[in-house]
Amino acid sequence: MSTEAIPAEKPKRNYNALFGLTLLALLVLLWVILSLSTSSFASANNISNLLRQGSMIAILAVGQTFVIITGGIDLSVGAVVGFATVIAAMLINAGIPVFLAILITLLVGVAIGLFHGFGIVKMGLPPFIITLATLTSLRGIGLLMTNGNSISINNDAFQEFSRNSFLGVPNLFWMVILVGIPAYIFLHHSRWGRYLFSVGSNAEASRLSGVNVQRTIYMAYTLSGLCAAFVGVLLASRIGIGNPTQAEGWELQAIASSVIGGTSLFGAVGSVHGPLLGAFILATINNGANLLNVNAFWQRIITGALIIVIVYFDGLRRRGGK
Repeated sequence: MSTEAIPAEKPKRNYNALFGLTLLALLVLLWVILSLSTSSFASANNISNLLRQGSMIAILAVGQTFVIITGGIDLSVGAVVGFATVIAAMLINAGIPVFLAILITLLVGVAIGLFHGFGIVKMGLPPFIITLATLTSLRGIGLLMTNGNSISINNDAFQEFSRNSFLGVPNLFWMVILVGIPAYIFLHHSRWGRYLFSVGSNAEASRLSGVNVQRTIYMAYTLSGLCAAFVGVLLASRIGIGNPTQAEGWELQAIASSVIGGTSLFGAVGSVHGPLLGAFILATINNGANLLNVNAFWQRIITGALIIVIVYFDGLRRRGGK
């Protein structure tokens, strides 16, 4: 049977477009409310900080989305980010050209993603287990490599990149666009993107339709590892150090951003623009809460409540579609 038997994505795209507009409206509403509620929210300095805060989680959420669409999960992305800061710092301080150091760091992320694919496809391990094991192991490996210390990066140009802007927009936000556009084309306008949705919907039916399910799983986790390593490079640039304990808990923020952005934890439903908006909604909530002196504990409660509500309605939508 040919791959043409894979169900069309038009209904899902229509749903994603409508949900994306809803998220955009929510984000705009939050910005309007916070602009009226505080005197500093709409300031250029605060908006720049907000964009920087949300950009790295947004990129991480895109990689996580590829995995969740297949029905999997990647709990290691925060640890990969921290580990990537160490790799980048050590390579740059060793005198390796910055471009080559970044490339090697990205390849490390790819290798971690391939390892996850191998564990799932060849060893039969659940995604939750293999990525949880990597989360724990990478923190330990990074601490051994650094003897538990931070590594200061001795390259001013590398550090300045994340702190500068282009056309008034922070460079970190431009990196979101750099990742988001090809990710959108890949997910929504390529056969490989259709394969991700197909595997998440029904892996066995996909296999019978001619889809290489194992290769698709490898691809999803490799892209997640690549995005995480890229975020690690950006974080190293922003904070100027390599530290394996950095980005702790970011995997949960990436998952939350993806889910709030409409990605179904049951698989087969998701987009690129949704998680990006989800990340900036979370960044806006956290930023606004800080400006309004709201207890940090409430920020977590609000995030958790958002996830519960969206997953609940996702379940209703799925049951209604049957």
